[in-house]
Amino acid sequence: MQIVSMRNMLQAARKRQYAVGQFNVNSLEFAQAFLLAAKEESSPVILGITEAAVRHMGGYALVASIVRELIKAYEVTVPVVLHLDHSSSFEACVKAIHAGFSSVMIDGSHLPLEENIALTQKVAAVAHALGVSVEAELGRITGEEDGIVVDESLGTFAAAKDCARFMLETQIDCLAPALGSVHGLYKGESRLQFELLAEIVRLTQAPCALHGGTGIPTHDIQKAIGLGITKINVNTENQMVYAAALRKSLVGAANVYEVQKYTRQAVDAVKASVKQKMREVGSSHQA
Repeated sequence: MQIVSMRNMLQAARKRQYAVGQFNVNSLEFAQAFLLAAKEESSPVILGITEAAVRHMGGYALVASIVRELIKAYEVTVPVVLHLDHSSSFEACVKAIHAGFSSVMIDGSHLPLEENIALTQKVAAVAHALGVSVEAELGRITGEEDGIVVDESLGTFAAAKDCARFMLETQIDCLAPALGSVHGLYKGESRLQFELLAEIVRLTQAPCALHGGTGIPTHDIQKAIGLGITKINVNTENQMVYAAALRKSLVGAANVYEVQKYTRQAVDAVKASVKQKMREVGSSHQA
């Protein structure tokens, strides 16, 4: 299976009322875990990567090559999306597209609505001409993502009418409205705005993404899927699982220095966690 656009993947998810997980690649090991989990669960999967992670891993072309080669090596046949997450600029999106990414997110949520629309239209014109899908955000999701912190006082919910206008004028493939989720860890219970979500879906008829999937109870995630969420972003949870597995594997192992011995345990732990998440969102056996 080649790397594919998100468009058909999310449309199928919406039709069958499940969601596809976006799991963020922070290193080679995360990509290994996600692809193996998708293969074993027969699940479509979205591999997201931020600009900071791209820099850490050596650039857009190298990231795309790693994912393509892992797909071949593991004989992965399920649909895989390689998605630039929370891109800050048109230029970054174009670099990712030219490197072989099949999807990009342009995040102009910090801009006035008109400027966000204009920026998103510019990205969509290039991406859609090359068969690449586009995601964009409205409202401000609080927490930290790629080193950018949005304080609770600056967070704003997406306005349903703005979402309708945004979708009409940009024709993007996936909308990420701010619904009360957070990037990172919750300081209390999640408070998703389900009525707002229902109204946005009614007005836009768009596949919608729920960012900040870590820490949201399963019943809330499944309720959101029932209302029209077709994409769930999970990053912090996987990083916590990975770090905990590394710590556990190194306890009492002062003489262990072969990296593969302890990173293999971390990959297995993340893979198990992701497989469970795929079952929760309903994407298992949908490929």
